Amino acid sequence: MTARAGLRARLPAGLGLNLGVLALLVLLVAAPLMTILMQTLDPERIGAWSDVLASPLSRNLFWLPALNTMALGLGVAAGCVLIGGFLAWLVVMTDMPFRGLVGFLATLPFMIPSFATALAWGTVFRNGRVGGGGGLLEGMGIAVPDALAWGMTPTMIVLIAHYYALAFTVIAAALATVNGDLVEAAQMTGASRRRVLFGIVLPVVMPALIAGGSLCFAGAVSNFAAPALLGLPVRMQTLSTRLFGMIEIGQVERGYVLAILLIGLSAVFLALGNRLLAGRRSFATISGKGGRARRFALGRARGPLTALALLICLVTTILPILLLIAASLAPMASSLFSGWTLHFWIGEADPAFARGQAGIFNNPQLLRALTLTVAIGAVVAFLANVIGILVAVALTRHRLRGISEAVSQLSFLPMLLPGIAFGAAYIALYGAPIGPLPALYGTSVLLALALTAAMLPFAVQTGRATVAQISGDIDEAARLTGAGFFRRIGAITLPLASRGLLASLLLCFVNVISDLAIVVLLYTPTTPLLSVLSYRYASDGFHQFANAVTLVILSISTLAAGLATLLRGRNRPWLSS
Repeated sequence: MTARAGLRARLPAGLGLNLGVLALLVLLVAAPLMTILMQTLDPERIGAWSDVLASPLSRNLFWLPALNTMALGLGVAAGCVLIGGFLAWLVVMTDMPFRGLVGFLATLPFMIPSFATALAWGTVFRNGRVGGGGGLLEGMGIAVPDALAWGMTPTMIVLIAHYYALAFTVIAAALATVNGDLVEAAQMTGASRRRVLFGIVLPVVMPALIAGGSLCFAGAVSNFAAPALLGLPVRMQTLSTRLFGMIEIGQVERGYVLAILLIGLSAVFLALGNRLLAGRRSFATISGKGGRARRFALGRARGPLTALALLICLVTTILPILLLIAASLAPMASSLFSGWTLHFWIGEADPAFARGQAGIFNNPQLLRALTLTVAIGAVVAFLANVIGILVAVALTRHRLRGISEAVSQLSFLPMLLPGIAFGAAYIALYGAPIGPLPALYGTSVLLALALTAAMLPFAVQTGRATVAQISGDIDEAARLTGAGFFRRIGAITLPLASRGLLASLLLCFVNVISDLAIVVLLYTPTTPLLSVLSYRYASDGFHQFANAVTLVILSISTLAAGLATLLRGRNRPWLSS
């Protein structure tokens, strides 16, 4: 007993905790990624690399989808930085009225699933090229060109409308740090507003522009829903849709190669962004003195610019929801505001209507999907935050050189990985038996594990922020009185961090129930989820049912996100006066 106590005293404090969370992260994050790499390097499967990269099939398997993916990512990144930066500048640095409203609305689009925005786009702009009824414009006798109804252009517009909230948040936070004294000093020397903007403001926020663009690029290249709904009908493939297609038809080795290449593409672009940030001169914008916000007077442009900002926000937030509501009630999208019926919601099966499909709330599959989605969302949110708080304590209270760096990197890695590639990695590792452990493919356990790993960055970052606010003296005092680790966690850390952790639980829950990219590869008929059900309805041409299911998802996620926002409090420094 004495020898054991002496050994424990010689070991670094927190070594067991650090090794434990590192082992968890290896199983959840590193092992699946290594598995897909090793499987593609197996001598019997290594030919998949040449099939994808250098064969008669490679043009359609990889090169064209990669070109489309790059074009989509760069276009979305540029559009998001342009729109998000414009709105951030208006909200933070001008005297525009309704700044609070615009700042709130500009953060909402990211909470709306991208497949919801894609469905709303199709409700208006869909034409009859690929079969099925046209959208609202075609019903009004307006010929909608194919380029606006399907393919690259609508996909890019939908993704810009979805991701510009990311760029807005990052850029607005950076603009809020610009010291008004710098702007005032420049104006006193006679500098024009254009000179102030390009000479002071832009250099200061350039890191935020690059960071926001990188995040939007990574989101766009990994997005599955919008390219699938708006691109696949006209055979416009991206790496995410091609990866899904390969695994769906059983060509898993080629799918794994595409997953690795998609991860590599995202990693290269993000590394380039980090290189640009590292090579830039730094600008100190926060000093020991209090800085005063300095707002530009818009003058006669105040009204038009305010109207434009409100229009952008309303078109990307309120309008898609209104269109989905109308489209879930109208028998035909071409007559969107007439003949409304509740059949698609509560109707009985009728062979003469909607090809015999019952309303979603009379569909046992919908009810099972709703139950399973909420259950998995709750379980994943709980597990991710349990691991998140353990990782946060290890990184905040017991940092150990080498191990802590590995824990920090692995906990953030899922944020950088395309969701559909992450799903492929989980199929590769846990889809087959491992020793005495059974295959998990087709089970809700596999869904829960993959989604828990994907939610770790959110849970860990929130956990670190909350744990860092709790004085280590309290924990040390409890330890000296003999309280064990888990006793201290339960009696001190969790009660004091409860507000932030509850907000993190809700945000993880929202992300889970609206996720499609990860679960589209992992679901089976025995494990239906709402997001996949909506996608399947849309793919089969039952757009009204898809819209109704999407509205159910939106209702749940909006309530949870609103509650999380209330619990976190108002954390928008760009609205400070």
